[in-house]
Amino acid sequence: MEAAMVDEVAELPPLQKAEKSENALEDVKLFNRWTFDDVSVSDMSLQDYIAVTAGKHATYIPHTAGRYSVKRFRKAQCPIIERLTNSLMMHGRNNGKKLMAVRIVKHAMEIIHLLTDANPVQVIVDAVINSFLTDNSLFQQWTSGRCHKDRFGWGCPSSGGGYLSIEESQPGIVPSDTGARESAFRNIKTIAECLADELINAAKGSSNSYAIKKKDEIERVAKANR
Repeated sequence: MEAAMVDEVAELPPLQKAEKSENALEDVKLFNRWTFDDVSVSDMSLQDYIAVTAGKHATYIPHTAGRYSVKRFRKAQCPIIERLTNSLMMHGRNNGKKLMAVRIVKHAMEIIHLLTDANPVQVIVDAVINSFLTDNSLFQQWTSGRCHKDRFGWGCPSSGGGYLSIEESQPGIVPSDTGARESAFRNIKTIAECLADELINAAKGSSNSYAIKKKDEIERVAKANR
């Protein structure tokens, strides 16, 4: 039976093969529960940097073993759930503990679904979007109003408004993990529960979120330095 199916796919033209493989990817669910089909990125400027497309970035677990640092801007192809998982492994003693980070994210997503009755992938995407910083705020904060040169060229505070690209998308992810880590310290709550609360509050834009408070603080300091 399986051999017959393989022969049938092998006989298909290249275009039909590609369509069949895309349809197979659309059926992939994260942790075999959460679908990517109804997930949308509300901010047009971030659609290229938050990888949640069902046909391209759907995975069963947030671990693709990809070499995203080899080529410039390849990190944009890393699924956003995996980037959230990777940022949980920060600060020395947590390095390399990917399985532990995956379990934390899985448990947090189950809690998010219980509390909000929504797709937790969409909640995480909304939380990351709300935690992003504008480019003027970042440049004012980093350079105190002066232009600077880095490996991507020159950057100035006078550049147009909007969002920065892939190198600055990390500030939308890291504060959520940092807030969850700090909330779980000396607390009866587990880190998965704290991460779920942090992501839900960030998705709502609530000031109870560490990421939202950090964003408001940086933008306030940047405005004062203009």
